[in-house]
Amino acid sequence: MELTARLLRAMTDPAAEDEEFRTWYPDLSALSDRDLGDLVPAAYAVGREAPFVSMSVRLRIEDEAKQRQPRYTPEACERMFQTLVGGLAHRKWADLVLGAGTLVRCTGPWPDLAGPARKLVEYLLARERLDQPFALLAVGGLAGDGVLQAVAGRLRQKWKGPIAHDELDTVVRLAPVERVLLAQVAENRSFNSPPVPPEVWERVAAVPACAEFARRALETAAERARAVQEGEVPFRADRAFTGDEVAAVGLAARIALLRDEPWLPALFDRLLPGVSVAPTQARTLPSQALLYEIVRAAQEFPTPELVTAIRTVRGIVRHAGVPKQLDKMLKKVEAALAERTEVALRLPDLGFGPGGVLRRELGDYTALVTITTGKAALTFEKGGAALKGVPAPVRRDHKDEVKELRDLVARVNAQLVTLARALEGGFSVDAVHPFGRWRDTLLRHPIAGPAVRTLIWEIETAPGEWRTVLPETGELPDAADDASVRLWHPIRSGPDEVRAWRDLLDERRIRQPFKQAFREIYLLTPAEVETATYSNRFAAHLVHYRRMFALFRARGWTSALLGPWDGGGSDEAARTLAAGEWRVRFSHVLADWQGEHEIAGTNWVVFDRRGDGGWREAALADVPPLVFSEAMRDVDLFVGVTSIAADPMWEDGEAHEYWVRAWYADLGESARTRRDALERVLPRTKIADRCSIEGRHLVVRGDLRTYRIHLGSANIVMEPDDAFLCVVPERRAAGAKVFLPFEDERLSLILSKAFLLAADAAIDDESILTQIKRGA
Repeated sequence: MELTARLLRAMTDPAAEDEEFRTWYPDLSALSDRDLGDLVPAAYAVGREAPFVSMSVRLRIEDEAKQRQPRYTPEACERMFQTLVGGLAHRKWADLVLGAGTLVRCTGPWPDLAGPARKLVEYLLARERLDQPFALLAVGGLAGDGVLQAVAGRLRQKWKGPIAHDELDTVVRLAPVERVLLAQVAENRSFNSPPVPPEVWERVAAVPACAEFARRALETAAERARAVQEGEVPFRADRAFTGDEVAAVGLAARIALLRDEPWLPALFDRLLPGVSVAPTQARTLPSQALLYEIVRAAQEFPTPELVTAIRTVRGIVRHAGVPKQLDKMLKKVEAALAERTEVALRLPDLGFGPGGVLRRELGDYTALVTITTGKAALTFEKGGAALKGVPAPVRRDHKDEVKELRDLVARVNAQLVTLARALEGGFSVDAVHPFGRWRDTLLRHPIAGPAVRTLIWEIETAPGEWRTVLPETGELPDAADDASVRLWHPIRSGPDEVRAWRDLLDERRIRQPFKQAFREIYLLTPAEVETATYSNRFAAHLVHYRRMFALFRARGWTSALLGPWDGGGSDEAARTLAAGEWRVRFSHVLADWQGEHEIAGTNWVVFDRRGDGGWREAALADVPPLVFSEAMRDVDLFVGVTSIAADPMWEDGEAHEYWVRAWYADLGESARTRRDALERVLPRTKIADRCSIEGRHLVVRGDLRTYRIHLGSANIVMEPDDAFLCVVPERRAAGAKVFLPFEDERLSLILSKAFLLAADAAIDDESILTQIKRGA
């Protein structure tokens, strides 16, 4: 008996042999999307009084459907609506989002659903069940104009604010299919519904009435924010918009962002500051809710202009908690922007001239905003001579101009961060750009150019033939405007070529905006070939859980918070890569929960490939090498930064064994890259004759002792007794002045400790001296 028929029988009329479903978990990935669509109506019909086996199968079907995109025949759509009506008796409610979703995914002409639609809507209206308003409007429209108007009338009484009423009027005027589509994107609040298909958003954004509403709603919101700022509308903290209006503007923002409307950047530059800063000196906001809603919209459909606007607002908002929340949300926005390659690298020039310099004459002085690799800076000069700080006459006579220039510096720096994140994020999607557009909009761009020129690029000069160039050297081949350009990644090159690029950057003191030439690469190991579908490379580590959880967010991974509650003992952090075609999962468990000492244990890493509407676990050998490397690089970061082995204060008994074991473990990829950088940096320092690199340690010879600094953890032992030395030094000027080819906090820490210990006779910190002299 085929699987679909067996599952259907188990839910509707289970036989004795179906009892095996209590303990047997069939592979539901074998079901086609259409098979799944045939089973979902039956699953929804299973009530609480059903046999255990029926409920068990129902839950499995629903879980599978939420990960996939079921396809419904017209007959399955009709059964779904009949099931919704039949369930009213015991549920006292019906999931209309799920019902409307069957029509979105229908494989043929819609059946006549006027009868069941009328029963559903009349039942819900009679009981004031208006919690799925867009689906209620969509289903009400199937029952006829009279029922639709009844739903609209009831919602008009409930919804507050003119923007929300405009949204309602717009929905009522839509065609039935447009209302059904809108119900999917406006409120995917159904526990049972699968993710919204991307093409549904695109179809909604293409509806002229939706696009027109989006502009009206956003213009109205910006005008009201202006009125609040200018005192035409009384200021009340977080009351500039009703909750219904916030939701309506959020929907409008998503539609406009997806359409990438040309008027949108200027509007957000007006709207976001208007809702984020009180017109008085209060620390509250005119609408914190709308600010967060727009940032959530940016997480789905980001643009670089909106990211810059959010970062600008983050710097001026007075509320103490808002910047921290925006930082968390921006991590998701940046990850999404990197995958929206058609807009990710777009930047305005803001009046800068060639070479990334903007000049402004302020009386007898000239203000210059200069852009280097990854940062803008404001300086002043007089008669061609550079000055330190802001001249007193400029501070006195040009206060507004100086503020404007400082705001410009902040905005440019926000844009440069956005650019760097978008470019680096392009690694995971293997982003490719047309040569002409890359040359004109990036390489020659006054703001982007300084950073772009320090990166290594590959240009396809003939089909399948790539030429690697560093624009900073002035070398750029002739290529057709439609030739492909992509960022060079070390995984596509041999060790000699990688070493040559590192040497060139080091010789010319070129610091890249993110790790590229010194980027770690992770290749499949024989052990991973043996395990086939999972990697234990980063398993069995003990980590500071809260730090690792923060890094998940920072790198665009999603994960539930662990804790001493039901279901909080384990989780899988996940991230999608390659434009949503691949997903990596990193398993971890709660190992110890003692207040501030929240320790987690790490487990395996697995990869899934998207296919047949859902995720399918893949063999590691099938994962594209670049995707595998970038994912494992993140996991190495999580473990390396948060491991208790990197905590010099750790003294817990059992975990201390792990801490000591890690000292003697082989170096990981990130630590090997750190060693490579130190081999280049140390010869140029004044402590070069006191340092040497031996295996996994930087050996520093002081006057009192010799020290070994671990290149992975930065922990220290002292010779001759191998006693651990606990040192948390400040960043010393000597170490800070050393040119580093990339930003790495652990590398800076190792150098700071090396400078400190090379001059150990000059140490005056008694807590350090006591440890050094104890066994000297």
